[in-house]
Amino acid sequence: MDLRPAAADLLAVFDREMREHARPDGPGVRVERTADVVRQVGSADDWNGVVWSAPDLDAARADAAIAAQVAHCAAHGYGSFEWKLYAHDRPADLGDRLRAAGFVPEEPETLLVAPVAELATDVTLPDGVRLLTVRDEAGAALMSRVHERAFGDDGERLRRQLVARLREDPEHIVAVVALADGEPVSSARMELYPGTGFAGLWGGGTVEEWRGRGLYRALVAFRARIAAARGFRYLQVDATENSRPILQRLGFTALGTTTPYVYRPSA
Repeated sequence: MDLRPAAADLLAVFDREMREHARPDGPGVRVERTADVVRQVGSADDWNGVVWSAPDLDAARADAAIAAQVAHCAAHGYGSFEWKLYAHDRPADLGDRLRAAGFVPEEPETLLVAPVAELATDVTLPDGVRLLTVRDEAGAALMSRVHERAFGDDGERLRRQLVARLREDPEHIVAVVALADGEPVSSARMELYPGTGFAGLWGGGTVEEWRGRGLYRALVAFRARIAAARGFRYLQVDATENSRPILQRLGFTALGTTTPYVYRPSA
């Protein structure tokens, strides 16, 4: 996609701060750098994968880098390993090369970024709904329940990740649940990346019967307010087609698409 100059500049900042110079996104993980890729590695419950590849990557170097990630995955016994491919990454056929090596593409998402100062931070909730900031295992269990009902996925891995993060690194994560008469109906989290100027919005989900009532928008505003108070300049989202239009109406700019390419040794 062709970007206006301001958006192109914003994408360059994102590539530099969040990808090329990526920091570990939680305790127990580390970032490894080679000449051609940057990857994050940790335990089986952590996100393991490539976040950046060199912009001048050619065919031969791309194939070598892909083979090295497959070998890395096998050596560490990961059940899965992701190469996070952005539409502007090179070479142009990098996705085809990943598929040829056994990586399977999942649904593409839209990379959206907004300056925090330009976002609304007033939280408006439907009658009977209150927000609970998640700080313990009980709150993590509530988020897990929302995840299962909203997305139809097993929420156990999310629960374990949240409990570990809240215990080991509570300053860099914000998790929130919306409760209607005590029942969890929507939830979301925000990852804070010190030194980058960016905070990431993740996991926003609402159970079906509560969609269309402004909860998603309220949780964005809630997190934007916290990001502003802590001095972060930008919010970033990898958005599905369900959330992309809402976020663009709130002031986020689409900078391109990103597609998870996942390698599973047993597949």
